[in-house]
Amino acid sequence: MRVLAAMSGGVDSAVAAARAVEAGHDVTGIHLALSRNPKSYRTGARGCCTIEDSNDARRAADVIGIPFYVWDMSDRFHEDVVEDFLAEYAGGRTPNPCLRCNEKIKFAAVLDRGLALGYDAVVTGHYAQLRTGDDGLIEMHRAIDPGKDQSYVLGVLTQHQLAHSLFPLGDTAKPQIRTEAERRGLQVADKPDSHDICFIADGDTGGWLDEKLGAAAPNRGGAILDEAGEVLGDHEGTYRFTIGQRKGLRIGTPAADGKPRFVLDIEPVSGTVTVGPRESLAVTGLDCIRPLWCGTPPTGPLECTVQLRAHGDEHRAVVVPAADRSDGAAGFSVTLLDSASGIAPGQACVVYDGTRVVGSGTIASTRR
Repeated sequence: MRVLAAMSGGVDSAVAAARAVEAGHDVTGIHLALSRNPKSYRTGARGCCTIEDSNDARRAADVIGIPFYVWDMSDRFHEDVVEDFLAEYAGGRTPNPCLRCNEKIKFAAVLDRGLALGYDAVVTGHYAQLRTGDDGLIEMHRAIDPGKDQSYVLGVLTQHQLAHSLFPLGDTAKPQIRTEAERRGLQVADKPDSHDICFIADGDTGGWLDEKLGAAAPNRGGAILDEAGEVLGDHEGTYRFTIGQRKGLRIGTPAADGKPRFVLDIEPVSGTVTVGPRESLAVTGLDCIRPLWCGTPPTGPLECTVQLRAHGDEHRAVVVPAADRSDGAAGFSVTLLDSASGIAPGQACVVYDGTRVVGSGTIASTRR
């Protein structure tokens, strides 16, 4: 097959590209330029789309012996990822920009362009496994390395996208990947993994949001309340908070029992932030919108597990799709058989049947 290898400049994508060549594919390496001002993005080992990363990707492509190009996706990335991130926080929700980047950029914009250019698939360094099911559809399963499994952030992929994707690393643990990279002569063998949000240069999410949203009502200032509605203090913007947050509340009045308080609710219109004890964070149900199914959607209640954070635990659950809900709302509802704590609207709920990813939705509201 003719395949595009999305090369971030890290060790995983470099080894994935090398394995694709070794498997006999005709491989072209591409690096995505996501900012027209790379200095505004994280630099060094903490980013994934900087000038340094582009150079690392190019050197890896030279060692592997494949053509290499840089694709400018900055406009699309700003609109679909950065602007979405801002809008979600302004609405009192907590988004996952890496998941949105996978959905809108790496497996939509890139794949669409690749198919139009005559390529058959996109290969990436994500840790997940693809298999062909008994029904002939492509299934996505968790990687064998639970510490590196990335099926959660890939839960937004459709059957069409999975059919044109390759994940060569899903059957290998990360230490083996570094050893393989060294054996192949790739200089990124010891490069630290990227982390945090690539488009926030200094890692200060609150400060970055303050700069972007601080002047816009209704996000500027408000009251911090307890569960009884008593005013405990004030704040400079609801976007500085997320459900489950403990630090940085700056409440002068201690709780009657002396225990710490956590953010329970965020209301951006009124500007109020409600705090309370840890036990009030327990969530027993979810309502999800924007459902995306990796294969055939469930036709009735599904006993399954769900994952609610990128590196969070699995929770036993029952998922009821829209067609089976009494209110007929689009999306699906989730009853958690194992309660979860500190779950925020805007996060993704990814549905699993064993190790197989069934699909995902965006959490619109929670039930306690």
